[in-house]
Amino acid sequence: MRLVDPDGEQLGIKQLPEALAIARELDLDLVEVAPGANPPVCRIMDYGKFKFDAAQRAKESRRKAIHVGIKEMKYRPKIGPGDFDTKTRQVAKFLEEGHKVKITIMFRGREVFHPELGKKILDRIAEQMDGMGKSEAVPRLDGRNMVMVLAPDKRAKQSAASKGPVHEGAGVNGSGPKGGSAEVTTATETAPAATGLALTVQTETDRPATAQPAAASDDTTPAGPAGVEPDVAAGQSPADEQSEGEG
Repeated sequence: MRLVDPDGEQLGIKQLPEALAIARELDLDLVEVAPGANPPVCRIMDYGKFKFDAAQRAKESRRKAIHVGIKEMKYRPKIGPGDFDTKTRQVAKFLEEGHKVKITIMFRGREVFHPELGKKILDRIAEQMDGMGKSEAVPRLDGRNMVMVLAPDKRAKQSAASKGPVHEGAGVNGSGPKGGSAEVTTATETAPAATGLALTVQTETDRPATAQPAAASDDTTPAGPAGVEPDVAAGQSPADEQSEGEG
């Protein structure tokens, strides 16, 4: 037989007694791993640890596997809005997990003579599940129940995934968010010039108003500087006025 050591290295062609002796020296087991080979292949290993590792790998694979089944959700023709929304959200959750969902409308008493009520509810559910699930068959009566089966719509999910998210700022020729930011920058740069122009116009408008003299009435003498008599303002002193009176 061809013998392989615990590290995976080949020890060559060995006889069975010699291979067993080597395995006993290492305190391990001699396991035949390829009986159909010529010559057969045996490996020295810890067989208990090998079985434990194989069981753990199988358990991990079972845990990661998706078990697809058929879930059922039951409605009544006179269901309230709150119960309808709660049940429909659960149906959407089942579809997202990859399960098929059997929708059952249960009729009681004389409600069975009004199947249009159940059909209306089923159509409403199918409309809300558009994009997540599709009806495998048209609704049908099954005794006192009306049944419809919804299956996950894989094509709709693939098309939504292929589109991908839309990136912002990808404007063409300055359009979009990039073009908008450029326009804001231009407006900010021109704002000081416009402000300065407005200040200049305001100054030119106010300047004549401050330089314009006050209008004098016909009955009064033109006023001189503030706090000075009219004659003094005309250039005559009080002494000159007294001498003129004596003369």
